[in-house]
Amino acid sequence: MLRDFLLKVWWRILAGVLLLLSGCVLPPSLDAQVKDTRRVLILNDVGIIASPGFAEVDRALLAGLQKSQYQIELYLETLDLILFPDDVSQRRFREEFVRKYSNRKPDVIIAAGSASLQFIAATHDSFLRNIPIIFCGILGEIPKANPVMPLTGVLGRLRPEKTLSAALHLLPDTKHVVVVGGMGKFDLGWEAIAKERFHNYEAKIDFRYLFDLTMPTLVERLQHLPSNTIVYHTAITQDAAGNRFIDATQSVPLVASAANAPVFVMDDVDLNGGAVGGDLVNWADDGHVAAEMAVRVLNGEKPQNIPVVMSQNTYMFDWRALKRWGIKESALPPDSVVLNRQPGFWELYRRYVFVAIFAFLAQTAAILGLLWQRRRRRKTEAKLKRSEEKFSKSFRHSPLAISLMTAKDDRYIEVNETFEELTGWTHGEVVGRSPCDLKLWVDSSQRTAFVKQLLEKGNVQDLEVQLRRKDGQIRMTLGSSELIDFGGEPCGLSVFTDITDRKQAEVALANVSRRLIDAQEQERTRIARELHDDINQRIAMLSIELEGVQQSIVGSNRETSHRINDLQNRLLDIGHEVQTISHRLHSSKLEYLGLTIACRSFCREVGERHKVNVDFTAENVPRGLPQDVSLCLFRVLQESLNNAIKYSGVQHFEVQLLSTANEIELTVRDRGIGFDVDAAMNGQGLGLISIRERASLVKGTVSITSSPKTGTEICIRIPSALVKKKAEVGSGAA
Repeated sequence: MLRDFLLKVWWRILAGVLLLLSGCVLPPSLDAQVKDTRRVLILNDVGIIASPGFAEVDRALLAGLQKSQYQIELYLETLDLILFPDDVSQRRFREEFVRKYSNRKPDVIIAAGSASLQFIAATHDSFLRNIPIIFCGILGEIPKANPVMPLTGVLGRLRPEKTLSAALHLLPDTKHVVVVGGMGKFDLGWEAIAKERFHNYEAKIDFRYLFDLTMPTLVERLQHLPSNTIVYHTAITQDAAGNRFIDATQSVPLVASAANAPVFVMDDVDLNGGAVGGDLVNWADDGHVAAEMAVRVLNGEKPQNIPVVMSQNTYMFDWRALKRWGIKESALPPDSVVLNRQPGFWELYRRYVFVAIFAFLAQTAAILGLLWQRRRRRKTEAKLKRSEEKFSKSFRHSPLAISLMTAKDDRYIEVNETFEELTGWTHGEVVGRSPCDLKLWVDSSQRTAFVKQLLEKGNVQDLEVQLRRKDGQIRMTLGSSELIDFGGEPCGLSVFTDITDRKQAEVALANVSRRLIDAQEQERTRIARELHDDINQRIAMLSIELEGVQQSIVGSNRETSHRINDLQNRLLDIGHEVQTISHRLHSSKLEYLGLTIACRSFCREVGERHKVNVDFTAENVPRGLPQDVSLCLFRVLQESLNNAIKYSGVQHFEVQLLSTANEIELTVRDRGIGFDVDAAMNGQGLGLISIRERASLVKGTVSITSSPKTGTEICIRIPSALVKKKAEVGSGAA
């Protein structure tokens, strides 16, 4: 009775500690929240003191229940079948159980062990009806239960035949198998399972079942087993003399230490005291799974909807026992877990070995590195000397004008011969002086910006610079500079290329292009006037004469009258088309009414002629634009819109004419099939090239954005400053 009392006290202390720890783990912000309470009753067969296996189950259950969203009110009970297996004790326990929980009905009952589940099922009191049951630690089959009782859980599997098969593989010379067990009520179930599973092997190997011996007698027998024998331990909680044992911590060590043969066991808690191992049940895993099921039931799931699962056995072995019996670890079943592996020399001292090897290699590498560095330095010095000589020669005789200047006070350190030829200043006249002293740069503000960019960004790329030679001649150059370290001081290494001849050629080419376009426009104007003033007038006179002829023969020949009327209409169409061509060649609206009206009128005429929709918008466009700017924008509109209508494959187009403080912008946009811009520019078509040539004559820029199936946008921008300058020049000339 004293032991029973101490056991209950221990249970209550453990529950209180776990509940206290669960409260401490919660964050402070949740302390003030009031959670609903749920009652959970854990009932096991023998209690955690008498069975380390059930202790593992209960610890896993208690840990898993902490994941519930409810405040758990925990109750722990044990049938204590090892100490009190008699019917009188069990009947008293049942009466006490019913009395205790009739007015404190649990929300979930977790039955750990077959006897506990059978106890709940056999209790027909009404207060247990409809209470969800979660079971674990059940070996074999689920005991017959009340059919209306909602339950699910984890079904354990003892597989002694798997352990025996692995043992015979590890020890192929085995001829005898000794199965040991006890006389306790708890032992009988384990022994029955082992005996049933070994039945198929009894024809091949000699089996001896030692179940009805006292512990001293069993120990004596185990010390004198024949060679080529293995021992299989089931469970010993009571021997033939009635002495009680804790199986995992007392019986197994006694059996394993006494036997002169390897001892294999059934579950993970028995893997101690010298046992080899086997295919073992993991009680903690079963407890974790059962706890998760209990949390799901507390959250509202029905046990019937949660399938029963089988426990996961694992091949586990003790490394020390393997070494004792000469069993090779490589022969173990796949995915086996080996415990208590003793570190060897490599595991114990590999850190020191690595340190020693590393130190040796480091010293060797350092010596080799020094020798290699010394040789490399000598090669580098020789190479540097040759490089300096080569650079000096290349510097002096380079076809580019090169200069080296200090970044601090902007003075020349070195210049080459080409620089002397370009500027007319000799080496002695330049070194030690600055470009300002020589008045070398025509635009001093450009020189200031050049130096500022060099110091801020570290380089200047392809800047057009006007330099004044010593004789006063102005040369156009293309300059670049790089900020380098020279003798520990930042210096600018600059390169200039004389592009005076190229710029003059570009200006001449631009003048030729301008004259060609001017001639083209004059020819357009002449042809347009001839079409409008001569040919169109003749067509009109011919139409009038046909009308007179028609009137003179109305009464005589109706068919001839109709033919003359048809000819007259065709002449009128031809006249209209000639007039349209005349306007296309030379727009009088552009000349007299301004760019906006001319563009809007052209968009409307093109839309009507081709049966398409052209949206034209204009914002803030001044009327007094220079003639060449207006003509450029109008011709770009004509070329772009005609090409878009011809090739885009769509019926809607957008034209936008916009003037801002910085530029005048014309945009022609469609959502058509698009085209490859690079291919078009490199092809035989002159439309896009003509657009860019016209834009360049008024210092404008053209951007063409297009890709297949996404549409095309052509945009020309002319700086407003240039437009104002041209307007002022034109006004002054007027």
